Amino acid sequence: QVQLVESGGGLVQTGGSLMLSCAASGLTIYNYGIGWFRQAPGKEREFVAVIGWRGTGTDYVDSVKGRFTISRDNAKNTVYLQMNSLKPEDTAVYYCAATTLGSLIRVGTMYVYWGQGTQVTVSS
Repeated sequence: QVQLVESGGGLVQTGGSLMLSCAASGLTIYNYGIGWFRQAPGKEREFVAVIGWRGTGTDYVDSVKGRFTISRDNAKNTVYLQMNSLKPEDTAVYYCAATTLGSLIRVGTMYVYWGQGTQVTVSS
């Protein structure tokens, strides 16, 4: 049974940092593209970042480039999202998801497995 479990969310002030973790079981993350998405209240789910399978690179939405970094620890079967210089508009529930597709996928419907999400709140 595949499980993706997010952790690391919380409340932080503007300009602060958080590191989210996505721990996978039932699949090997090296063979999957792992993406981070977020959904703020009243808004649609938004792509944030993705790390490709088998070392195929990373991609970010423009609004987080230079502030967020996605990385992977294959030994721990875990993907991380380091978030720096946080802004109130980053407030959302953050989800990680896994896709079997090889290219860097921004479309949520292309992802097969999803975690339950972790809340990130950035106060002004």
